Amino acid sequence: MNNDHYNIDKDTNSYNNLEGQFSWRSPSNIALVKYWGKKAVQLPLNPSISFTLNHAHTTTSVSYQKRPSSNDWLTFRFEGKEETFFGKRVQSFLESLTDIFPFIELLQFEIDSENSFPHSSGIASSASSMSAIALCLCSIEEVISNQKQNKEEFLKKASFVARLGSGSACRSVYPSLAIWGNAKDITLSDDHIAIPHQDYAPIYQDYHDDIIIISGEKKSVSSTAGHKLMDSNPFADTRYEQARNNLQHLLVALKNGDLDKFIDTVEEEALTLHALMMCSRPSYTLMKPNTLAAIERIRDYRLRKHVPIAFTLDAGPNIHVLYPHQYVSEVKDFIKEELMPLTESNQIIEDQVGPGPIKLS
Repeated sequence: MNNDHYNIDKDTNSYNNLEGQFSWRSPSNIALVKYWGKKAVQLPLNPSISFTLNHAHTTTSVSYQKRPSSNDWLTFRFEGKEETFFGKRVQSFLESLTDIFPFIELLQFEIDSENSFPHSSGIASSASSMSAIALCLCSIEEVISNQKQNKEEFLKKASFVARLGSGSACRSVYPSLAIWGNAKDITLSDDHIAIPHQDYAPIYQDYHDDIIIISGEKKSVSSTAGHKLMDSNPFADTRYEQARNNLQHLLVALKNGDLDKFIDTVEEEALTLHALMMCSRPSYTLMKPNTLAAIERIRDYRLRKHVPIAFTLDAGPNIHVLYPHQYVSEVKDFIKEELMPLTESNQIIEDQVGPGPIKLS
């Protein structure tokens, strides 16, 4: 799959309505089987699968009009204030998309973005923000080219575009669960786009993910640099094979509602991600002492109370606590009593599996 897949109309003279605004709210996601290591232009070296979150989202509005002769064609504001650092990343992202969206060179943009969650909170803000921008661009294209796509094709293109901004963003355009990367026996799985995954037991439909903020400090290594370290990691090939196998195990657990297998696989994935960082060169320890303490308390609680509670982590110290909705009352009590004392400033973000992006205008 490449840009030609989208039948791009290079004739910019055919565009109309070169002024307007679109707004999308797009969620973050939490990977259950992790993507860690990439090749070429944002292509994964192993397949991954994620829960799409509900309350953790980015709301982005893109206003556009015909570009004047000025070189100053993009204004990016985050939560009402002009933000130059991420704005430069967004500008580079848009400049990289002119083969897909030739209209970008004709327009000037004002982009306003806000998150429902704080920075450095263990939630992938690049996934929600880049997917929201991608969805806005696909909406703009429909209007100015007067070529409406069906929902499936629209989301496929949004996934393709979002991936170019942030790999994991390609999964955020779908509800509930999404798979990204070529995977054995999974029809239509692809390195260039994510696909929705719908073959799962009802217990996962409203699964909870409560995020325990152990530390709000900026992590010591960026995700981009972390992926790059896999190029020289001595365990890289073994890891990619493990991820492919774990995806197959998890798909069975999702289909059958096998919570024991789900827990074993998800926790192994989380710990493997951090082990890879610890044995890279240079090495990084992203967990904090309270991260390990939280893991021990979660495991102990699971054994004592026979409650199917699990943990996962992104590339940082904060814990995602995963559990079925039917256990919400007792798990909330456990989190309050045993995990909250481990947090920074009593920060806990309560979330669960959600319906995917929402077009606001």
